[in-house]
Amino acid sequence: MALDPSLRDRIMASVEQGFPEQVAFTQELVRFRSLRGEEHAIQDFVFRALRERGFAMERFPMDAQAIARHPGGAPFSHEHSEAPIVVGIHRPREERGRSLILQAHVDVVPEGPHDMWTHPPFEPVIEGDWLYGRGGADMKAGHAANLFALEALTRIGQQPAATVYVQSVVEEESTGNGALMTHLRGYKADAVLIPEPEEEMLVRANTGVLWFQVEVRGMPVHVREMGAGSNAIDAAYRIVGELRKLEAEWNAEKAGRAHFEHEEHPINLNIGKIAGGDWASSVPGWCRLDCRIAIYPGISADDAARAITERVTAFARGDRFLANNPPSVTFNGFYSEGYVLEPGSDAEAALAEAHRAATGKELESFMTAGYLDTRVYALYDKIPALCYGPISQNIHGFDERVSLASVKRITTTMALFIADWCGLEACAS
Repeated sequence: MALDPSLRDRIMASVEQGFPEQVAFTQELVRFRSLRGEEHAIQDFVFRALRERGFAMERFPMDAQAIARHPGGAPFSHEHSEAPIVVGIHRPREERGRSLILQAHVDVVPEGPHDMWTHPPFEPVIEGDWLYGRGGADMKAGHAANLFALEALTRIGQQPAATVYVQSVVEEESTGNGALMTHLRGYKADAVLIPEPEEEMLVRANTGVLWFQVEVRGMPVHVREMGAGSNAIDAAYRIVGELRKLEAEWNAEKAGRAHFEHEEHPINLNIGKIAGGDWASSVPGWCRLDCRIAIYPGISADDAARAITERVTAFARGDRFLANNPPSVTFNGFYSEGYVLEPGSDAEAALAEAHRAATGKELESFMTAGYLDTRVYALYDKIPALCYGPISQNIHGFDERVSLASVKRITTTMALFIADWCGLEACAS
């Protein structure tokens, strides 16, 4: 249902009024070097920010056993974050509207060599329309937008007439276990909105993702006698070649898959990390590959993992060295299925109307060939899972940046959406 024009205009003006504070808050978030396992301080900051604004608060750890029992749970490793999940809860005086989850993650990917950045990665510099900094786009701008979309309503004396959960999670960049933990904790609503940097579009479909590690053992000797040894790094490269063949085969299977068949390369294998050997003048006795690959919605993580393991095993049997020294395959991170957001929900209609009012344009949708936490809510809660956020550049790369004009537009959209979806009531005095 469209909002009253005068109320709509007041909300839009309120977002504008609060935007300088929103930008400053986003910059504060970017200053935290919240790499995997180092999110404790930023989660404390978020906890305090929500509590100061009157939210009922909960902070809780991961439950490794509960996650392991769930089909969407990813394996734990020694690198898994132990930082807590933070949830701020808004409860209305009278529950008249539809409930909502607003979620964001605080974990960021490693920044790489600092000399390849124009500005230090954790110093949030503004140049023109762009806010630079690691995690500024993915997704601390969206994290701030969750809070300031609600603040725009409070500023005009209104609050949601339904329960709203503001969730701040970790492990989005490596396992997805943070969002899954909120599900296992029992948080559930009529819809979820996650403002990832999605170019002011709605994600219609999303791939699943697997992380896995391949380890090869070689036969170390002095290089003068290298013919008598076996180079684990060379053997690992041969396995990479076979994995590339598997990647090509999976891409060929896009035919007939809605949202994927017109994409040039929807399934991407990334050899993200390689380590091996101990000495430049010794034939390397070990090599370890860290890999990531996407899977189509509807394909289970178990089936995809089995296919990968069987492919590496079969290749090894036909390799003169690997046949006697079989490599190991271990799944050590993302173990998630993809999803499709079917059109036609009331939540999508409300978001489309809010987007139209905020931007003057129709809401477009597209496929994202990567992991998104919305999979938890689409697959396991069976609720409308809306992923929609600002325009960005270079996420996961150097000079990551987010458009501030776009952040303002999507915050306006979100505030209007919340007002429509949840309904409004006067703030408690």
